[in-house]
Amino acid sequence: MTGGRFDFDDGGTYCGGWDDGKAHGQGVCTGPKGQGEYAGSWSNGFEVVGAYTWPSGNVYRGYWAQGKRHGLGVESKGRWTYRGEWTHGFKGRYGVRQSLNTPARYEGTWNNGLQDGYGVETYADGEHLTLGPKQRQQTKLRSQLVKTQTLPELWPKNSHPASTSQARTIFGRNTTSRWK
Repeated sequence: MTGGRFDFDDGGTYCGGWDDGKAHGQGVCTGPKGQGEYAGSWSNGFEVVGAYTWPSGNVYRGYWAQGKRHGLGVESKGRWTYRGEWTHGFKGRYGVRQSLNTPARYEGTWNNGLQDGYGVETYADGEHLTLGPKQRQQTKLRSQLVKTQTLPELWPKNSHPASTSQARTIFGRNTTSRWK
């Protein structure tokens, strides 16, 4: 195994270990113009375990497989963290998504990056609800509709609910996800 630096045509760089012309061992790779960075272990040109920082400041620390987040990892994204399992780049099987500013969180099962199955959802006001597959299935369609818009856009002008409890009353219990 050798080491060195490689400059990509797009302005990105790789500095670290090499084996048979591929990143191998420890190394750091930056995107074009220094945007984004992965620092950690490599195997045959793919990330294995390390930290990726996006230009936005979002960070993922954990395991990778074939260029995708896979295994245990922690993602810090804006006001939220997710700690748990990843499957082929998506939040998978079991994990906890927690707000950094409020008691809002979801702890439970995931499928293809979405909350799905059994879990406990705690809202920003501290109120919580235990969910099973049946409750999740009944609210999934309404949740997806609400997730596509920001909540203030859903209410007519000057009629915003005074609290999250009032918002849940308007949309029905457990229809709004607090994660985005």
